[in-house]
Amino acid sequence: MALALLAAAPAEARDIARACVTGDPVAAPLLARRLAEGTGVATCDRKVAPIRFVIEGTASGFVIREDRKATQISARDTLGLVQGAGWLLRKADVTPGRAVVAIPRRLAEAPRTDVRMTQIGYRAKNNSLDAWTIPMFERRVEDMALWGASGVQVIAPVSDDAPKSPLFPQPPIPTLRSIGEAAHRLGMRFALYYPMMGEYADAAAIAKETATLDALLGELPRVDDLYVPGGDPGHTAPPRLFPLVGAAADVMRRRNPAATVWLSTQGFDAKGLEAFYAELGKRPAWLTGVFAGPQTRDPVALQRQRVPARYRLLLYPDIAHTMHAQFPIPEWAPEFALTQGREPINPQPGAQSRIWRHFDGLHSGFVTYSEGVADDFNQLLWFRLGWGHDAQDAAADYARMFIGDARAAAIPARLEANWVGDPAANVGIDATLAKVDAVRPGRAADWRLDSFRYRAVYDALVRHRTIAGRAGQPEGAQVAALRQRLDDLAGRLFATARLQLSVAKFGASHVERGANLDRADTQIVDLGPDRSRSAESALYDDLGNPRAEPHLVRGTNGVDDPAMFGAAIDGIADRTMADGWRMAQLTYAEALYDAPLRLRYTGLDRTRRYRIAVTYAGEDYTLPIRLVADGSYEIHPPRKRRSNPETAEFDIPAAATADGTLELAFTRPPGMGGSGRGAQIAETWLIPVKDAR
Repeated sequence: MALALLAAAPAEARDIARACVTGDPVAAPLLARRLAEGTGVATCDRKVAPIRFVIEGTASGFVIREDRKATQISARDTLGLVQGAGWLLRKADVTPGRAVVAIPRRLAEAPRTDVRMTQIGYRAKNNSLDAWTIPMFERRVEDMALWGASGVQVIAPVSDDAPKSPLFPQPPIPTLRSIGEAAHRLGMRFALYYPMMGEYADAAAIAKETATLDALLGELPRVDDLYVPGGDPGHTAPPRLFPLVGAAADVMRRRNPAATVWLSTQGFDAKGLEAFYAELGKRPAWLTGVFAGPQTRDPVALQRQRVPARYRLLLYPDIAHTMHAQFPIPEWAPEFALTQGREPINPQPGAQSRIWRHFDGLHSGFVTYSEGVADDFNQLLWFRLGWGHDAQDAAADYARMFIGDARAAAIPARLEANWVGDPAANVGIDATLAKVDAVRPGRAADWRLDSFRYRAVYDALVRHRTIAGRAGQPEGAQVAALRQRLDDLAGRLFATARLQLSVAKFGASHVERGANLDRADTQIVDLGPDRSRSAESALYDDLGNPRAEPHLVRGTNGVDDPAMFGAAIDGIADRTMADGWRMAQLTYAEALYDAPLRLRYTGLDRTRRYRIAVTYAGEDYTLPIRLVADGSYEIHPPRKRRSNPETAEFDIPAAATADGTLELAFTRPPGMGGSGRGAQIAETWLIPVKDAR
């Protein structure tokens, strides 16, 4: 836990706006500048008790001591002092001319984990950062340090991406160099995410790759940590990957003997993952540890068991995505999934805290996977979780530091609650928008309040479009006003945060890369299931629609199993009704890896025979799907769908329903790797056959 040692005397509120800030040449001016931005007070008053930064001690974290003469912040290094400054900035209620904060007589805080980073991708796929200037990145690195980060990770310009973005204000190397310099200036570590994308069949190929890495390292500031994914991207089998990364580790440590080197288990199939564990069993001395991220077959707990204890285990959690993701939103309404998409503005204080608690004790730190600033709240929340604080505390800090109105502290949780259940029935959506509209930004408020406004407006737009569509009514003036607000906010967010909420208007790389303004008008209500079957007395499931899949076996839930390895997951295809699909064809349920997607029926007529009609639909790739009844009757062998979507019918053996119950299990080929997705089923009809047995 974070240490928090308070003297018996209560904290005393103090106005630090005019305090003279002295000591450390990095932390002191940073605190003074940030206070001046919010208060408008640019000079100090020597009659006010000063704030002093002092290097002392050996423990990580910082100590704040307060008396009537001065406030002293001490730490063993510059980063600790910056984190102490962050405590003051997060806790101060700032108004023009004042910055009031209750400072305890003594407070000591230390992080729970020593690796606390997020990833910066200066690349075309990013939803915002590919349009950022160097000063914007320097500011963001400061925010990370002030919120408790230990370092920053950048993606090397050799990833699975276009070599450049049309929005780049400067080339990649100078940008990454500036980020590294900013991190080092603040006392943070500078880490490099370096996918191995080539073919490495011989020593010459390995030598070429390591020479490329060495050249890149020569253009950057000191790199402290090298992260190489096993896949996503990358495709090198472990017997070749380990010697390759071992050679890269030699290159790293010739430049920085203290550098750490990490490998991930991403992308491997069952055979490849076993080969990965076998390579770890050889105890390579060059390896620091393993990071566990998306597209990994084994849950984190199993990885911790299989990875030798000498190697550290880090989390690489996807905090950016809502579906087709490591941590999909359970039972997400299709109206939201279709419009807001995979990478929306997504503050999730509850879900991210549950993910943290689920993995607590299994790891020694994290690098959160991000694609820009749509997940900004989640990024900063993880830093506070890494110091032992909770989401409520983080939301209050966020409101004070970035918005300037305490009422904003309730907004992240309210936005998360907006996505629970049927949007048409969720009256809290309108109340959330009213709460957001009541927030009054402070002098130094930035784009973050507009990001909350955009999400709140979008949620309300979806709600009222859904209500109108189901009633068969025109959408009306309220929807039109919300739609105009959404456009206005999107323009402001591009101007201030370079958030690319549209492909055509703002240059986003794809609609699924956060450009959900382009889906704001898409049709979200249709006639529902295929009415041609209405006379067949079929038992129908609109899979992927949480309100209409009564026979789906859900399995585990997002609390006990946040990665949903044992759960049925609601998803939606990368299409719209404008492509000629019904909504029921767009939505699907799926299971991951070797887990079956199961349907269970009870109370069946034991004297009847049944047929099953299935709509196979989902993402555009296809895998062979096998269907088995009651664990023993093969309804059909592995088959690929002929089209997307495709509806096919199959007989159910009489013996399978003779007891009045039926369980169906859809599975994809066992042992596969990658994302684990693919067993995607959109609709089912269990149809009683008219002829008696």
